[in-house]
Amino acid sequence: MGTDQHSDPALWARGISKVFKSGDEELVVLESVSLRIARGEVVAITGASGVGKSTLLHIMGTLEQPSDGELEIDSRNVLELKESEVADFRNQHIGFVFQFHHLLPEFTAIENVLLPGMIGGFDINELEDYATNLLVSVGLKDRMLHRPGELSGGECQRVAVARALSMKPEIVLADEPSGNLDERASSRLHGMIRDLAKAQSQTFVIMTHDQSLASCADRVGILDNRSLSF
Repeated sequence: MGTDQHSDPALWARGISKVFKSGDEELVVLESVSLRIARGEVVAITGASGVGKSTLLHIMGTLEQPSDGELEIDSRNVLELKESEVADFRNQHIGFVFQFHHLLPEFTAIENVLLPGMIGGFDINELEDYATNLLVSVGLKDRMLHRPGELSGGECQRVAVARALSMKPEIVLADEPSGNLDERASSRLHGMIRDLAKAQSQTFVIMTHDQSLASCADRVGILDNRSLSF
């Protein structure tokens, strides 16, 4: 996709470790994990269940603090942000797509896509055109006013991707985004992520055990034995 590894990265994690403590017991989940991701790059990280993929994603998404290490997003050291600043930074700079779409059932597709902007206190009228274009780009032009209960699982997940992109974030983090979909819906989602990344120079980091999804990425890393390798 023509990314430049030498330009300022969208995300740069250095020496990330995570240790969970329970009494005198310690469980080391991540140990000195480093990852540099160029703007517009799609990176897939694979590994067996329980190896720490979701933990790493949560740390990169500022949802969880590492035990050690440094993390820069858009050239900003996010681990130095005050607690009151983290939520605003996450809302404006990071998009999330999870295995289950987490759409609000009482809201229409376009209202769900507009939700991050509403939370961020932005003018909805200014955001609506972009939200509409996003839903058109993911193939939901005629489904914008439908609620999640009126959409298929694959359609709901495409709404979730559009919602993740709605604030034009530096990076989109996806955790098993096709894990709850059938093969046809998964294939469509994979192609859509690839096309969106190319069209909008959007950066994606995808945690997945799905080799078909991983094959769509520019690079594939393997998380195993607490460390990440490419």
